[in-house]
Amino acid sequence: MKPEHAEDTSVHELNADRPVLAILTIDDDVLMFRGNRANFADLIRTGREMGFIVYVLTVKDLKLKRSTVKGYTYHEKSDTWSRQQFPFPDIIYNRIPQREDEMLPLVRKKLAACLRNPRLKLFNPTFFNKWQLFEWLRSSSSTKPFIPTTQRLLTSAGLHRLMRKHSYLYLKPVSGKAGKGIMTVKLLPEKQLPFRLKIQEDKKSITYNCASLPKLWNRIVKQCGNAPYIVQQGIRLAQFNDRKFDLRALVQKNQRGQWELTGIGARVAGSFSITTHVPRGGSIEDPFKLLNSYFGQEQAHIIQTKVKNAVLAIARQIERGSGQALGEMSLDLGVDRNGKIWFFEANAKPMKFDETHIRRKSLEQIFHYSQYLYNKKTAKAGGA
Repeated sequence: MKPEHAEDTSVHELNADRPVLAILTIDDDVLMFRGNRANFADLIRTGREMGFIVYVLTVKDLKLKRSTVKGYTYHEKSDTWSRQQFPFPDIIYNRIPQREDEMLPLVRKKLAACLRNPRLKLFNPTFFNKWQLFEWLRSSSSTKPFIPTTQRLLTSAGLHRLMRKHSYLYLKPVSGKAGKGIMTVKLLPEKQLPFRLKIQEDKKSITYNCASLPKLWNRIVKQCGNAPYIVQQGIRLAQFNDRKFDLRALVQKNQRGQWELTGIGARVAGSFSITTHVPRGGSIEDPFKLLNSYFGQEQAHIIQTKVKNAVLAIARQIERGSGQALGEMSLDLGVDRNGKIWFFEANAKPMKFDETHIRRKSLEQIFHYSQYLYNKKTAKAGGA
């Protein structure tokens, strides 16, 4: 990336009667702002094509009583960014990249003020908490069947009780991201060291074989540190070439403000990885090819339809549980060896999908939903 432009104080399209979307992030002393610049550039490009004014806005620069704000725009020809004056946003798309950033008192206060402010619409105000997600989904009869047995990881006695029901367990940090910190526990009664703990590293995993529950617990506590964890029933997933795979669905709201499936991708686990994440050795595949390979064509079609229905039901229930306006989320789902669908995780700030057709539609859908929010806002302002 070439160096950024110096600050430009010229007023940029301030009188344009067009919807204005700000991509919210936090400032950075060295980089000006944090976040995925390639994603932000794609959003700015797509928004412009669809008649929006789009710019990157930091929490620090978001002044809620002003009619204009300082933001960052992307210059495609020179591949640079510059700081300019922009109209106050109608819609704020929250892309603050890290949980730690979002938890800062100043950031939390600003996000809360945005939600109360009648001048703008903010969607996806916060990251999800894994434990809360499972609580919300368990409370509805339409989504409860997709939830593996899930508890807080609090004591060795609680872990032992769950292990008596399920010999294979997943341990996940409540605020984890991209598979970081995940562990599995397998009970192998016939072995001399019957407790097998696998810990996810960057592109591999480390295995510890423990003789007793206290030794297993000590190792887990050491690994968890102070981070809160959940423990979850392990699912024997369907496989492709002896590697497990899961499905990644992107659901977004459309121009009518309703949830819609943007696309489904599939990820096959790496040889030594607990998870299917691509940075950890996973690979991208066509979901129907994988389902067809394991279940056959007829059953694969049935499972695909069930997955589509499941993700929409789950998205609606998560939004209901959160009590906030959400515009998109990605969902990780598994299909076990009997064809049953399981929910594993939801992300309020989906990472970029590598599948080209999903990526293109996902960018457009952000602005379809933003247009819906803008129309609602202007209708209300006009007394409609």
